[in-house]
Amino acid sequence: MESITKNRQTPDVLRAMVARAYGPGRVPEGEGWAEELGHGWFNVAYRIRLRDGEEVVLKIAPPPGVEVMTYERGAMRTELATIDLIRKHTSVPVPAVHFADTSHELCDADYFFMPFVHGDNLGIVGGDLSDAARAAYMEQLGAANRELNGIRGDAFGPLAGPGDPSWRRVFTGMVETVLRDGERRGVDLGHAYDEVRAVLAAHAASLDEVTEPRLVEWDLWDSNVLIRDGRIACVIDHERAFWGDPLIEAGFTATQSAAFGDSTAFMRGYGHAPLTGTQTVRRRLYCLHLVLIMIIETVYRGHTDSGQYDWARERLTETMGLFGRARP
Repeated sequence: MESITKNRQTPDVLRAMVARAYGPGRVPEGEGWAEELGHGWFNVAYRIRLRDGEEVVLKIAPPPGVEVMTYERGAMRTELATIDLIRKHTSVPVPAVHFADTSHELCDADYFFMPFVHGDNLGIVGGDLSDAARAAYMEQLGAANRELNGIRGDAFGPLAGPGDPSWRRVFTGMVETVLRDGERRGVDLGHAYDEVRAVLAAHAASLDEVTEPRLVEWDLWDSNVLIRDGRIACVIDHERAFWGDPLIEAGFTATQSAAFGDSTAFMRGYGHAPLTGTQTVRRRLYCLHLVLIMIIETVYRGHTDSGQYDWARERLTETMGLFGRARP
């Protein structure tokens, strides 16, 4: 996936990174030892074969000269912290971190190395699976997501802080930050920005039901799941985690929008009962937040194809309709 946030490096810089992480004796020689993994949307990632044949993945944060959305700042450090939490407190398979460098001495951004995990990307191969096989994987994902959400925090908000005891303040602040990002770049939502703010304000009381901060992955779509031999082999891409309401997780999105698939198997694996009325309102607010990001990020990432923008605009219109706001 092409994006101006991808911080590609020359072979010489990649070799220097390998030398710092693994020592000069494991620096690859010749050609064909580095391959860009092209499915990500934000960071650049390389599959690298070290001199002794071991395969690893190098992930590099966006360059400092490229403006990212406010909530994406410091995303790689969030990912490192999330991986550490998950490995310490759950059995959910995530990659180990072999080496991380935040010095910006070899390149202009944070980077880290992890093992290459062999497996198929569920988001890519899912369409080729039988309905029963895909449902089985989504049940596993639901169970894994529930285990991740079992990690408790002290306050709502970013993993690195500052925290807040009010989920209402944190979430409404998250949406406001996204709206300001859109206004700053003049992104056309198809709806007035203040109309979106009015919807959020009118239904914000539903957020007060959430009182216990939990670890939220938020970006745990099937495209961030690697599968092998009928099991989830690894969950990847943890840079958008925060302390929040588990109902904001990606797996619950389809409960309000069929455009995101079918949540039945995920809900079954998670062990979640049908949503209550207040939970439904919250989940719709979370859909609103999601589709706003999907629209606005296309400008920040320099998309030249309008496909995602057009699709997300339709999802925003649908979501606003759930709150009784007619198509503009």
